[in-house]
Amino acid sequence: MALTPKSNKTIVNGVSIAWSEIGSGTPLILIHGFWDSHRVWSKAASLLADDFRVIMIDLPGNGLSDRPDAPYTLEWYARMIASWMDAIGVEKAHFCGHSYGGGVAQWMLLEHKDRIERMALVAPGGLGNEVFMWLKYMTFPMLGRKITPLVMRYLIPVIMKFAPRYFGKRDPEELKISMALSRIPGTDLAFQRAVGSVINIFGQYMKTEDCADDVDAIPPIAIFWGEDDPILPVKQGRSMADHSTGVSLTTYPDCGHFPHLDVVDTFADDLRTFLFDSHRSRGRLFA
Repeated sequence: MALTPKSNKTIVNGVSIAWSEIGSGTPLILIHGFWDSHRVWSKAASLLADDFRVIMIDLPGNGLSDRPDAPYTLEWYARMIASWMDAIGVEKAHFCGHSYGGGVAQWMLLEHKDRIERMALVAPGGLGNEVFMWLKYMTFPMLGRKITPLVMRYLIPVIMKFAPRYFGKRDPEELKISMALSRIPGTDLAFQRAVGSVINIFGQYMKTEDCADDVDAIPPIAIFWGEDDPILPVKQGRSMADHSTGVSLTTYPDCGHFPHLDVVDTFADDLRTFLFDSHRSRGRLFA
């Protein structure tokens, strides 16, 4: 009998945070990226639920969580996640973050490393300058505010439907739900502030390498990346793996920015193997 995720809402620092969980065991927190929700993890979560208590969060500004008047920076998100963990009684967990959510997970290393067992990063932000051009356009002074709502309402739905390398292979019903969630008032502002907190007209300016000296020994880290990713190039993952210790890289041919949608069975197996690998040791970032 298949397990059904349980939906929850928790008030954290005056903000209602929606989250879902399935399974039991060591907590595994999954963090989605830009313009998404916890639903993007549903298929992977069902495959991991026999081994972990899989907890999927809607980051504030997304999904069914509140859209407060907040900075939406990596630091703010990491602080909110730590407070949310306190509120739901999770002291320590494995983390898995995708894209911008991978950037949030990495920021947890800076300020809340003691709460992380192991970390998986799926096509994460913060590992290099290069990024999808439209994200840079949204940060242009004045112009960004005008084009962001148009991009979110018209361009992104078209890309999601006809170019799955960018947003993964989603069922038609999931596409409808994603579009409806993106039209909740306040989503545009949250999206623009989050993008502007890590990207400018020249590309990604918040990079993990710049903060590496502030982090001593890190928990084991595994990176997973599609070789045909058009949002963030896989070479950024190779650079981190090559110049760090305790960090591995797994890539998927003919796969875009969403391995957890496009090759979900293989990804879930690889993630499970990493989390159970007793031979993985702590390391250093860009050592």
